[in-house]
This record gives sequence, structure tokens and C-alpha cells, in this order.
Amino acid sequence: MRLTEGIVVDSGLTFGKLRFSALRREVRKQNEDGTISNEVKERTYNLKSSAQGRMIQVSIPANVPLREFTYDSEVELVNPIVDTVANYVFREGTTVNWFIKADDLKLKHPKNQGISTNQNEEKK
Repeated sequence: MRLTEGIVVDSGLTFGKLRFSALRREVRKQNEDGTISNEVKERTYNLKSSAQGRMIQVSIPANVPLREFTYDSEVELVNPIVDTVANYVFREGTTVNWFIKADDLKLKHPKNQGISTNQNEEKK
């Protein structure tokens, strides 16, 4: 079972202040023969959430350029949706997996925070 539209959330109330941590993984499309292609389907990022009190993972579509913000930069989600997938396993019950997706991930205060580059890394 899956929610068709997902759950629309108020990002500020649900996640609080979000801070960028890292790219967690890239999900790749499958070829017709079942092998993994080189084409990226979506990217998942680790973000620190003050309201959740832990790291959350948020998936962004691959048509959005790779986000490489400096560690701990304050970011915001564009149109976040919480989605679920429920699976019933005989004699074990139902398991539910939660997913957070957004249209984009942007710096909250772009003038005050930079994008990580090799030049910035060399200065440290």
C-alpha cells in the first residue's frame, strides 16, 4: 500500500532548523535486463533536523544538480512530502517505511554560507 499524494508537511514545524551534512547515496535506474544503469534517478542527502533531534534523509530528483554545500550550512526543503510504503508479511504483521522527498534543497541564507569547493578545502 502507498499513499498516492504523500503527506504534505510544514517544514519548519516538522523538521525545525535543517543543517546540511552530506550526500548519502545516489539511486540509479535499472536497465530492461535488470542491471543497474549509469543514469541517476534520485539523490538522498543527510540533513540534521533540530525538531526531530536526529539526522534525516531526504531524496531529491536527479534533474536537480548535485548539491555540495559546506558542512552544517542551514538549508531548506522545497515542497517536502512524507511518503510511506507498507508491506504485509504473513505471521509477522505489517511494516511501514517512511520516505521524505522534496523538489529541491537550497541554502537558507545563500549570502552567509558558501558552496564547498576544492579551493575552500585547500585553505583549511
